[in-house]
Amino acid sequence: MSDVSLTEAASSRKLSASSVDEFVLPHARIEPSKGWVSLGLKDLWQYRELLFFLTWRDIKVRYKQTALGAAWAIIQPLFTMLVFTLFFGRLAKVPSDGIPYPLFSYAALLPWQLFAYALTESSNSVVANERLITKVYFPRLVVPLASVLAGLVDFAVAFIFLLGMMAWYGVRPGWPLLTLPFFILFAVATAFGVGLWLSALNVQYRDVRYTLNFIVQFWMFASPVAYSSTLVPARWRPLYGLNPMAGVIEGFRWALLGKVQAPGAMLMVSAVVVALVLVGGLYYYRRMEKTFADVV
Repeated sequence: MSDVSLTEAASSRKLSASSVDEFVLPHARIEPSKGWVSLGLKDLWQYRELLFFLTWRDIKVRYKQTALGAAWAIIQPLFTMLVFTLFFGRLAKVPSDGIPYPLFSYAALLPWQLFAYALTESSNSVVANERLITKVYFPRLVVPLASVLAGLVDFAVAFIFLLGMMAWYGVRPGWPLLTLPFFILFAVATAFGVGLWLSALNVQYRDVRYTLNFIVQFWMFASPVAYSSTLVPARWRPLYGLNPMAGVIEGFRWALLGKVQAPGAMLMVSAVVVALVLVGGLYYYRRMEKTFADVV
């Protein structure tokens, strides 16, 4: 082989090697964070499409191979309202602040059903998605948040039925209706905050999921769903606001029905409790998520 051909072969090898180096993708190494970390909300926004698809997946799984489909969103609070009306409204004569008891109880069951579903699903979300968590990296906050957002579909369907009941009883909401999105967000934030604590604990202690039904049932009767918070003495109502769902439910009734007293101080206490639970849950979840892939 001539010197010219040897030179051309050497230069071609150098060119191919340099071109390969140019197209080598950079490597990113993901390591667990140390200490009390930031909330990582920026990463959550970057993975918003994943949040959408996980939420849509939870909605489809909920109604897959069901005969009644979205009608279950109305049937569950409707039958609960009928039971409450019979035993609390007719037999026990529980006062309903001048509002027809069926409407009084159904208006409270809507935010409660949203909270109960979101709390249960978000608490079990990490364990239910163990295969996804152990195989690929993404912000772990997406998992419980998607479970919470999926409950808004049931709420929207049941809310349409509530509007029909309000028209039937001739109830017209006033300006407090403008505050309704705040109380919906309040219920979602409460479920998300408590769900973060329980979902992280559920990874470490699997018996947490066995206590969920008891927690939800006890919490419902501790909240003014079947009765009004006016039964609580006025001096104790701010203390009753330590139950954040008390402020949510009474605020929901006030925004829609307009004939009950505004929550006032009880709502302020509930807002402070929700803020503390949510912020604490976010930091606790972020601190514990580094062990999810190993423990779950």
